[in-house]
Amino acid sequence: MLFVAAVFVGRFVLTERSGVRDIVTERVYDRTQFVAELKAAGFALGDAAHVRIFKREHKLELWMKGAGQRYALFRTYDICRFSGGLGPKLKEGDKQSPEGFYRVSAKQLNPNSRHHLSFNLGFPNAFDSQLGRTGSALMVHGGCSSVGCYAITDQSVDEVYAVVEAALEGGQDAVDVHVFPFRLTAMALAAEGSNTWAPFWRNLKAGYDLFEAEGTPPRVGACRGEYRFGQDAEGPECAAIAAWS
Repeated sequence: MLFVAAVFVGRFVLTERSGVRDIVTERVYDRTQFVAELKAAGFALGDAAHVRIFKREHKLELWMKGAGQRYALFRTYDICRFSGGLGPKLKEGDKQSPEGFYRVSAKQLNPNSRHHLSFNLGFPNAFDSQLGRTGSALMVHGGCSSVGCYAITDQSVDEVYAVVEAALEGGQDAVDVHVFPFRLTAMALAAEGSNTWAPFWRNLKAGYDLFEAEGTPPRVGACRGEYRFGQDAEGPECAAIAAWS
C-alpha cells in the first residue's frame, strides 16, 4: 500500500491513500519548561487568567494574576491567521472573526480538537444575540488555519490552554476573553473615525480603558444592543455577558 505522511506542528498524521484507514498520533508537549517560565515570572498554573486579542496587530496577550491585585501580562503570542477583516462577525458563514467581550468556562474547552487544543469564545454572546448576529464554533485554536477563528501555533495554544484550563480548575468561574480590532488608543480610534464600525469600537474602548486603568476585567453586560460595564451593566434591560453553564 502507498501511504502519504503529513507532519503538522503538534501532530503527525499517517494516511493510507486508499482512504481505508487513518492513523493519527498526537504529540504531547512537555510543560516542564513552561511551568518553570511561569514561576520565573511570578506565576503558577492555577492563577487567574485573562486573554486579549488584537486583530490588526495579530497578537494574543495572556494575562495572569499572581499575588497582586492586578493582572500582569505574562506573554504575547503571534496570531497566525484570522478570517475576514476589521469589524464584528454578523452572521453564520460570513467568514468573519468576532470582536467583543466573551467569557470561557470549562464547558468551552476542547482537549480533543483537530487543531491540537481549542476553546470556544462563546459566540454569540448576549450582545451578539440582541443584535441578531449568528455563528457557531468560533474558537481560539492551534493549527495556523482559520475560518472565523483565531489560530495560533500548536505550541502557543498548548501554553494558553494550559493556563486557562488550570485557572478554571483552580476556582476561576470563567476566563474573560476580550477581542479588539486593534489597540484602542485615542489616536488609533480617531484615525478610524469615518469607519462604519467606529461607534461600535468606541463602545469597546470603554471596556478596554477600564482594564487598562484598573488591571482587572470589568463586569460586562449587554443592554439594548450596547455594551455597558460595572454597575452600568446591571438593570432589567441588561443581560450579563456569561460563559456557558
